[in-house]
Amino acid sequence: MTDVATAVRQLLATAPEKTLPMTYQQVAAALGLTPPRTIQRVAQALEQLMRDDAASHRPFIAALVVSRRGENMPAAGFFEQAVALGRFPAHPIQHTEAYRAEYQQALASRSNA
Repeated sequence: MTDVATAVRQLLATAPEKTLPMTYQQVAAALGLTPPRTIQRVAQALEQLMRDDAASHRPFIAALVVSRRGENMPAAGFFEQAVALGRFPAHPIQHTEAYRAEYQQALASRSNA
């Protein structure tokens, strides 16, 4: 796991619940990442965490990060990765419901970490 991925997991595992979900920008700022490519580095770290969580049969901690655009949902890459890892259904119409369930599982798993 990359240093950024390790730092993102630690941040999300210990952030007060009232501060969640966090935006990609908030994660980058909390970790002190500086340009260039701050959001891209956060996104790559989240994708690594998703692969690790899928391999370990854990909820996606990456579900706790959302895009500042839209309706409190992750960026498209989250859904693409979740489908590729076999965790989400392929049909996009089912993604919102799958995401909400994953978010709740990720939140619940933090207290067990």
